[in-house]
Amino acid sequence: MAFHLRAATDEDRVFARKLTREAMSRYYLQYGLLWSDDGFDVAWAGRENWLICNDDTVMGFISLSRDSRALYIRELHMLESCRKHGAGSWVLEQMALKAQAQGLLRLTVFKTNPARRLYQRLGLSIVGEEDCFWRMERECPRVPEA
Repeated sequence: MAFHLRAATDEDRVFARKLTREAMSRYYLQYGLLWSDDGFDVAWAGRENWLICNDDTVMGFISLSRDSRALYIRELHMLESCRKHGAGSWVLEQMALKAQAQGLLRLTVFKTNPARRLYQRLGLSIVGEEDCFWRMERECPRVPEA
């Protein structure tokens, strides 16, 4: 498979919003949270957004932010039909490489989301909790320049 990331444009926002709403709706319902299209759109505008592709097929998207200490995965969603093909693992490894500039890769995940197991397999550890979320992180040591 030829996975790659393509920078998302504002035209991709509707796809990403719909995918996120569909992927997260059961967790929002389970925990009594309210979905906001406007909230998603505001967050989208302030983040680094990428489409996850296999050749010309869009499989999902990832949304990132960063500070001086960490790269944060804010959203990572795959189309249902594109799950279990290795793209999620590939994306997480790419993000670990990207996080070397900061030193940490961080994310939060709903406590009942089975994706937590994938994150743990790929080196993210639970470092805390907030209400219905686990906070997870992975150290991504800076590579010394040769």
